[in-house]
Amino acid sequence: MKAKVIITLKNGVLDPQGKAIEGALSGLGFAGVDNVRQGKFIELDVDASNEGEAKKAVEAMCEKLLANTVIENYRVEIV
Repeated sequence: MKAKVIITLKNGVLDPQGKAIEGALSGLGFAGVDNVRQGKFIELDVDASNEGEAKKAVEAMCEKLLANTVIENYRVEIV
């Protein structure tokens, strides 16, 4: 099964890369862009017998390695 993981910084965590993107967009003439936040997208294949098992496995991967749960949130989608 294919799994998609979207990882974003938690609210209140400073995002210097997002600020740099915001500044670059402004410099390129894109007005009205504010509060840019950047994140990560991970896609992987999981050998599981059903969607629930796959989601549980990927969530465990996020907790142990893929996401820094102190400063990041993650969302898992099984497709």
